[in-house]
Amino acid sequence: MIRWAYAFIDRPRGRFPQACAFWSAVTGTRLSEPRGAAGEFVTLLPHGGADACVKAQAVAGPGGAHLDLAVDDIAVTAGEARALGAAAVFAEDGLEVLRSPGGVLFCVVPWSGEKSRPAPVTAPDGAVSRLDQLCLDVPSESYDAEIAFWTALTGWESTVGVLPEFHRVTPPADLPVRLLLQRLASAGPAGAHLDLACSDPDAVRTWHESHGAVFVSRGATWLVMRDPAGLTYCLTGRDPETGRLPSRRSAG
Repeated sequence: MIRWAYAFIDRPRGRFPQACAFWSAVTGTRLSEPRGAAGEFVTLLPHGGADACVKAQAVAGPGGAHLDLAVDDIAVTAGEARALGAAAVFAEDGLEVLRSPGGVLFCVVPWSGEKSRPAPVTAPDGAVSRLDQLCLDVPSESYDAEIAFWTALTGWESTVGVLPEFHRVTPPADLPVRLLLQRLASAGPAGAHLDLACSDPDAVRTWHESHGAVFVSRGATWLVMRDPAGLTYCLTGRDPETGRLPSRRSAG
């Protein structure tokens, strides 16, 4: 059983301090003390006694994002994932790294009693946002298999989006991170990026730009942004409390 979920921000080592400062600012969190042999891991700690659901990692490559699933029994969940088609990548005490059938990396970790979802963040101008979604960018040839995999592994609500290139895998309301699968129009490796639910994406854009983000493009109900580490993420017009669109205009 999945007890909690973490969105993991993977950023290039050379830009890691800038990335941590940015994401801490726009999520209203403070950074934990660094962990790991080279200080490559930090947790973004929410205020007010809530449990963390976002972590960051300095990586040697270009970076991206991944999901950590916190469970009662790592061996059982990892075994279920392998039975569903995932490939084992790495394992050590308290961690197993796997790759989904479509090529998306994720981790299975022990549940440490997390249960209190952090509140949304309010910008100085009153705009509200919450980092609450990991979007899996999946090539078309593995899209259907990836939907089946994540639906079966999580047991979460699985629904087709209004736009045909999106599919939602939504956890119970008390879990902090949901999944959106996006079918890529072109061939290429699978990956993932972060999505924030925003009461006003344009207002949140302005706030993020004040912390060093750069606007990239505009979609139907989302804005594509680039953080100070050079990686893209999206500001989506979803309700920061429920994670859903205010109307069924789109699937983000």
